[in-house]
Amino acid sequence: MNAILDIKIGTLVDCSKVPDPARYIKHILPYGFESFSLTFGKTLGGADLKQLAALVLEVLDGTNATVSSLGIYGNPLEETPIDQETLCGWEALIDHAHLFGTDMVSGFAGRLRGQPIDISIPRFKTIFEPLAKRAADQGVRLAFENCHMKGTWQAGDWNIAHSPRAWEMMFDAVPAENLGLEWEPCHQMLDLIDPIPQLRQWVKKIFHVHGKDCTIKWDIVKTYGVHGPKEYAFHRTPGFGDCNWTDIVSELRWGGFTGAIDIEGWHDPIYRDVLEMTGQVYALHYLKRCRGGDFVPNPLV
Repeated sequence: MNAILDIKIGTLVDCSKVPDPARYIKHILPYGFESFSLTFGKTLGGADLKQLAALVLEVLDGTNATVSSLGIYGNPLEETPIDQETLCGWEALIDHAHLFGTDMVSGFAGRLRGQPIDISIPRFKTIFEPLAKRAADQGVRLAFENCHMKGTWQAGDWNIAHSPRAWEMMFDAVPAENLGLEWEPCHQMLDLIDPIPQLRQWVKKIFHVHGKDCTIKWDIVKTYGVHGPKEYAFHRTPGFGDCNWTDIVSELRWGGFTGAIDIEGWHDPIYRDVLEMTGQVYALHYLKRCRGGDFVPNPLV
């Protein structure tokens, strides 16, 4: 057994933007990606999940690569028609996850728009208590991304799951073992939170990791603050930002994490457009080195 692969390194495939996800995966698979997180926007957009699963697994057949997770990133707590489609998307992904060979569905936790996070907790319980049971009955885990989507504690449109205090309230409201986090350091760094102590505290609840980094320009923070006229922090592809991913992988392993770190590209201000895949492949090799490099069997074990 190649023990180094207890943590796979892969990438996200946005099925709402990529017209043929299976063909896209076939094209980039030779670069060495080991896992693929298939994501959608606010809705599934009419996707035929059975057909998609069959096409993707046909491409992955005979390789060691897997589908790490399925994700939908709308607001399931509100009740407009598109929000209700998001909720239906959660249900459909839970019901079809086994067809992709994954036990993970991820997304935003949602929020009551314009309201403080604590006001959303009862609604979160109403929606995710039955979803957690539905998922548990099928051996599926649910993971909440920690992106604030420009929201604060007091107001926002999308997601309550960006604050450690919110995580405590969410998991107290729905104390299900199959509810956890889709964590990435970038979103915490944007709030000037040190990701390593947070990782140590929350690693048991981290089910999936987005490979996205952050560059903080401290000269701007110290001169203009975080609400001034100049941007102070930038999403980065791993290997180009401020994080030491060797430490992150070590903390994940220390905490018993097994699963995938999937690179969330399409955000880097430099490695984008024609340089997008150049940056992602660099990140892939960088993260593999941070994981420990090539596996070397121990002759004494």
